[in-house]
Amino acid sequence: MERQQAVRWRGNAYSLKGDARCAEAARLPGGAVGVRDSKRDDGPVPRFPHPAWTVFPAAVTR
Repeated sequence: MERQQAVRWRGNAYSLKGDARCAEAARLPGGAVGVRDSKRDDGPVPRFPHPAWTVFPAAVTR
């Protein structure tokens, strides 16, 4: 895992309503995608290769 970097983080529209913030994702230098807990933005940032990240939404919505 990796600490957050100076990148543009994006949250899910459902997560951003009210105080229900959860997860944010950002494209990291080198093309990987980082994910962090929006309530702990100074916490660890797991990295995923971009090809793996592109199939993730379809896998979790089945």
